[in-house]
Amino acid sequence: MAEVRTVDTHYLGYPRFAACFLLLEGGRAAFVETNTNFAVPKLLEALRASGRAPEDVDYVIVTHVHLDHAGGASKLMAVCPNATLLAHPRAAKHLIDPAKLVASAEQVYGVERFAALYGSIEPIAAARVRTMGDEETLRWGETTLRFLHTRGHANHHFCVLDEAARNIFTGDSFGLRYPALQDEGLVVFPSTSPTDFDPVAARESVRRIAASGAARAYLTHYGECDALDAAADSLCGQLDAYEVVVEEADASGREGEELATFVRAGVEAIFAEAFGDRAFMREEARRAVVAMDVDLNAQGVAFAVEKRRHKRATA
Repeated sequence: MAEVRTVDTHYLGYPRFAACFLLLEGGRAAFVETNTNFAVPKLLEALRASGRAPEDVDYVIVTHVHLDHAGGASKLMAVCPNATLLAHPRAAKHLIDPAKLVASAEQVYGVERFAALYGSIEPIAAARVRTMGDEETLRWGETTLRFLHTRGHANHHFCVLDEAARNIFTGDSFGLRYPALQDEGLVVFPSTSPTDFDPVAARESVRRIAASGAARAYLTHYGECDALDAAADSLCGQLDAYEVVVEEADASGREGEELATFVRAGVEAIFAEAFGDRAFMREEARRAVVAMDVDLNAQGVAFAVEKRRHKRATA
């Protein structure tokens, strides 16, 4: 079975905020997730510390192409000459030709801010990219990896199960869990960021992961979780609440800023409930840790409402 080493990427300058995972099998290596270009030196340092070289990397695996997971894929592949990139069938095209992905992100961040956050994202040769179907397996030395398609956060998302080790690498499909906020027990929350949030599919994915036979989930944000059943129950309860917010916001008829304000209040209430303290959102030090997630989750819920309305209008 593959050994797992967690690599802290210090994403956005924060410790234990986003991880990549180095898998070691015999004298070979693989990475799950890449974070951004700026994380690649940390990945290579971890590789060297394991006694392996870039030539020993067989696979670079990305759970989905959101840039905090796959932004460094092209740079890492460039320095690992024997590696094959493994991706969801819907994600592969954006890795082979990232022009649309980059253009979309630049529209959100602006060109200069995008460059500061992510650097230059280059195409990856199609011959070095392999897509993995749902339930498809990969034999790697003595390790068998199984790929599970998990919608709800992104339609191009999969998780990676090491059946023998009973480890599953969950990307964003099994929520986020920041170590800095675990002082009062397990606190995990879903990511509902734009543009593919679907609470029904997200719940199905959470339950599938919990029922996968894994004993440990490795969350990109952040690290190892061995309380899968408790985490799944918490996530599904929150996703139930998110579904109510979507339904109520849709029925309200609110649009624009009024819709954003309505959704934001619902999302903040769900976060406060998840942390067991409705004053949570007023505690500056703790609130700052999840501030970006609250913003993204609110945007994702509002987008889901607008998408539902558009679908009805064009039916």
